[in-house]
Amino acid sequence: MAKDKREHIMLVCSETGDINYYTSRSKTSEKLELKKYNPRLRKHTLHKEKKRK
Repeated sequence: MAKDKREHIMLVCSETGDINYYTSRSKTSEKLELKKYNPRLRKHTLHKEKKRK
């Protein structure tokens, strides 16, 4: 069985700490930081990667 080259992560809002998105990324790339929509604040905020357990 082949090893998975992708890992599952959560995207956490840097302003509220809410987990709003789940995604996957390549294990060799650097950590993700994306501007995504936060429904609680009703605006786009910076979301940072956190490992999923």
